[in-house]
Amino acid sequence: MYMSISYKSSGVNIKKADDFVHRIKPLVKSTFSKSVLSGIGNFGAFFKPDLKKFKNPVLVSSVDGVGTKIKLAAMFNRFDTVGEDLVNHCTNDIAVCGAVPLFFLDYYAMGKLNTQNAVDIVKGLTRGSKNNNLSLIGGETAEMPGLYDENDFDLAGAIVGVVDKHKVVNYSKVKKGDVLIGLKSNGLHTNGYSLVRKVFDTKVKLNKFYPELKHKLIDEFLKVHKSYLKIIQSSLSKFNIKSISHITGGGIVGNTSRVIPTNTSLSIDWNSWERPFIFDLIQKKGNVPENDMRRTFNLGIGLIFIVSKNESDNFKSFLSKNKEESYIIGHIK
Repeated sequence: MYMSISYKSSGVNIKKADDFVHRIKPLVKSTFSKSVLSGIGNFGAFFKPDLKKFKNPVLVSSVDGVGTKIKLAAMFNRFDTVGEDLVNHCTNDIAVCGAVPLFFLDYYAMGKLNTQNAVDIVKGLTRGSKNNNLSLIGGETAEMPGLYDENDFDLAGAIVGVVDKHKVVNYSKVKKGDVLIGLKSNGLHTNGYSLVRKVFDTKVKLNKFYPELKHKLIDEFLKVHKSYLKIIQSSLSKFNIKSISHITGGGIVGNTSRVIPTNTSLSIDWNSWERPFIFDLIQKKGNVPENDMRRTFNLGIGLIFIVSKNESDNFKSFLSKNKEESYIIGHIK
């Protein structure tokens, strides 16, 4: 007698995956622009961009993940934010190049599919897509027992945008004396969570309420990564922005060094803005060296514009009128 082995008994439930796809179809379809030619279900997604307003269009793409922030989402069974995190992170990465997003694709893998958790993740992806005016045109949901533990999962995404070639933001005009203007972040965004989980390694620690935060620690850590798309686009239309950096893994210096000429360097005044309480708390509780803090976290600065010194005051006024808190945090040398 031989035991009959099915795909389901090996840990993969195709029917549950089909039910999941059926549930998310209307969510995903709600993000579609007129450029989307096909819906969910085909082997590929079709997108016909309207390029009439571009003289010399260039496609800009990026791929990224949410990192180990997803471990905290899983620990607290809160899956409705990480999808939006992902879309906003990827959007910022192409927005700093001058691009506007067109469409997005996601990859979601897990040990065992929990339909409701998966739907919550797609709700976040949908919300992020709508807020950034892009279409969520496809994705992959992979149930992989043996590779992931039952409650483990990973989430990644790819974005494609477009910009006129002559409007690509590059660092060719950056020179000595140019000013770094930092925009306030709304928290950790999606970087530094492996260190965070090492410092706050229990649910009890993460559930603690801090008056300085006005909420529990886990609420702070699961704040959605801010999208800077709108302020970037409006800034580029009104000012001579020389370069822009999105402050992700690697911190302020690591990311901004990528968008300045090789014969220049950064002079950062680390006391020019008030570091948010959450970063001081992480450093104190974990006894984290200052160099590690600077290399790991955004420290309250989510985006940096580089502009000429004579334009900095007008630009800061413009940012203030658009309800963006900003600081002059250094210069090019």
